[in-house]
Amino acid sequence: MMKRRQIYLVPGFLGFSNIGGLNYFQGVRKVLSEALARQGVEAEIIECRTKPTASIRHRAERLVDEVCKNGGLEAEELHFVGHSTGGLDARLLCTPSVRLHTDTHIERDIVARTRSVITMATPHFGTPLASFFMTVLGRQLLEAIAALATSRSGQMGILGTAQLVGLTQGARELIGRDRTRFLDTVSKKFVSLTTESGEDMWAYFREIASDQGAMVQLMPEAMHLFNAAVTDYQTIRYSSLVAISPPPLTGYNATDLLSPVRIALAAVFILLHNTTASEHRHYPYPNPAEEVLASYEEALPYLLNSRSNDGIVPTLSQVYGRVIDIVVADHLDVVGHFKRNDFPQGDWLPSGSHYDRAHFEKTWDGVAEEIMLASDG
Repeated sequence: MMKRRQIYLVPGFLGFSNIGGLNYFQGVRKVLSEALARQGVEAEIIECRTKPTASIRHRAERLVDEVCKNGGLEAEELHFVGHSTGGLDARLLCTPSVRLHTDTHIERDIVARTRSVITMATPHFGTPLASFFMTVLGRQLLEAIAALATSRSGQMGILGTAQLVGLTQGARELIGRDRTRFLDTVSKKFVSLTTESGEDMWAYFREIASDQGAMVQLMPEAMHLFNAAVTDYQTIRYSSLVAISPPPLTGYNATDLLSPVRIALAAVFILLHNTTASEHRHYPYPNPAEEVLASYEEALPYLLNSRSNDGIVPTLSQVYGRVIDIVVADHLDVVGHFKRNDFPQGDWLPSGSHYDRAHFEKTWDGVAEEIMLASDG
């Protein structure tokens, strides 16, 4: 009889499983299933719900609930693939002697069945971006967003703005059809999410407003304590998929300058990248072993140092356990949010990485191979 094997896809900070027709792991289930089949591995792939900005402990508790709800305590093998903060959730759950619930045998049963923890673009040693959001300006920004999204007047204002932006479709004849296609698609998508998905969208915003504990925990100085307390379980294979994006402006081409929306999003990415490039002077990232990086540095088109990042997480902060690969991609590329024909509105971080379908499949081929190597067969 075929062994029952489950793979849990754990979303990161601000993450969700799906809202309306929008998935956090966009297209991953299909690509990973095909990659596993090529490795001769059969598994049930589960996209987890999470608490978007809650503390790592609260998120790990939700992960335990997801495993129990999906019959993970009856499975022979469990594998966790965590993107961004999701990788920290999985590490906390799988640390020796962890206590997340009063009934601690649940954690022990989960760990006993777990064969691998695979992290993708995860801030194992923190990110300066979290430090920014702990400033007065950063906290005011989050509080303003939360207030808008959780009040009735704010909800109507957000929805009305999205609908107003959608009216730009009528101006296509004046400024060119291709120039507004992205903007029109995004506005229509948002309107459909806030109406067709009903309470899901606003419930998501309410969770953000109610618990923002992860923000302080993702600061480099806080992750220093996290790593002292959260250790590896000897029977579990730990590995990481690492992302590095082009330094600002180096990856863009002339066509990127033709769309006002892409210019605006690129400006946001540049701000994020520059903020993330500021290493904390008292909590530097560990230098990975030379043999780990030697095979990648020559192949990478950009310098790999403390300033390197994917727009959200420093590249050196992502290295943990065995390195599966270091890919030229931004933080969201690796979970399917890149520009492509079947998802044209998905490139929320236009970094100039030129990450495409072939890169996406190669990324998840590496994850599938890692699961195969960790599996009992």
